[in-house]
Amino acid sequence: PYQKITSYISKIRGQHRNIHYLPPYRPENQIKLRSFLELPLNNIPEHYSKTLVKAVIAQRSIKSEEELDEMEIAVNTTLKMHMTAMYMAKAGMTEADLAGMVQGIAVAGGGKLSYPVILTINGQTLHNHHYHNELKSGQLVLGDFGAETSMCYAGDITRTFPVDKKFTTKQKEIYNIVLKAEMDSIEALKPGVAYRDVHLKAAKIITDGLKDLGIMKGDTEEAVEAGAHALFFPHGLGHMIGLDVHDMEDLGEDLVGYNETIRRSSQFGLQYLRLGKELEKGNVLTVEPGIYFIPELIDRWRTENKFTDFLNYEKIETYKDFSGVRIEDDVAITDDGFRILGNPIPKTIEEVEAVREGAES
Repeated sequence: PYQKITSYISKIRGQHRNIHYLPPYRPENQIKLRSFLELPLNNIPEHYSKTLVKAVIAQRSIKSEEELDEMEIAVNTTLKMHMTAMYMAKAGMTEADLAGMVQGIAVAGGGKLSYPVILTINGQTLHNHHYHNELKSGQLVLGDFGAETSMCYAGDITRTFPVDKKFTTKQKEIYNIVLKAEMDSIEALKPGVAYRDVHLKAAKIITDGLKDLGIMKGDTEEAVEAGAHALFFPHGLGHMIGLDVHDMEDLGEDLVGYNETIRRSSQFGLQYLRLGKELEKGNVLTVEPGIYFIPELIDRWRTENKFTDFLNYEKIETYKDFSGVRIEDDVAITDDGFRILGNPIPKTIEEVEAVREGAES
């Protein structure tokens, strides 16, 4: 019984037995552990049990069919959120107008948001939670948000669409590179594949696409190995998802996403890949490549003459006001491949423009 836990743990401590606990995420739990274990408060976080952490990760990394059903519910509510944003957006609205709509749908679905809404015309700013801008003709809207069910399982989807009814030619060119990277990456998923390899595959697709536009140059393999592509793709391809949107993040990202054979890189861009290890049946993860034109980063790298063998800075200058594109789906690993969770959410140029054509003027 909980009311006897202090005396019970005291007895166990007296027997010099190991007491295992997870890293305390909430401060009140740190205080409870201090009382139970009679340790200084500052020492509580550092004495957690890696043995128990690894056991929990091994269990939670493999989703049961019941869990997958719950995640389908989350993704299908997320579908309604994205369809509403795509349909309702128009010039003159603010980002806040759309953010309020999608949050209401998450709550109406019986749960809540799985993380704070990212809905912005400044897609080049990652994790942008400001909604004060007005939508204007010629801009792109990047929406990265998801619903969480009443059982706390999360959806996490990103779509990018034009404020106008159609993409411009320039927007289409960048969008289709990202779409190819996303779809080809998903097709590569199956048990035994290292997700870091899939990330690098996406990086090469992005590099090839940008070379075709004259934005990058040189040998693709060498460019990606050097990390030159990270000017445009400065984050990881995806992460585990489940009861948290970054599942088990509080247990330690390296323990969740890496192992003894595949360790996190220190290279800019690749180091932010949250999941690098081999995939297993039952894993659920996000696939979310992107291309961003970040003026501050472009200026910094150009001043440093960084990767001039691979980057055409004169051409890049003409894209500094582009913003960014990201496309993301939630994917479960099956016996011999994958399945995308939830009902399809428009993501080809034709599908997105069809939704925008039906939008209110």
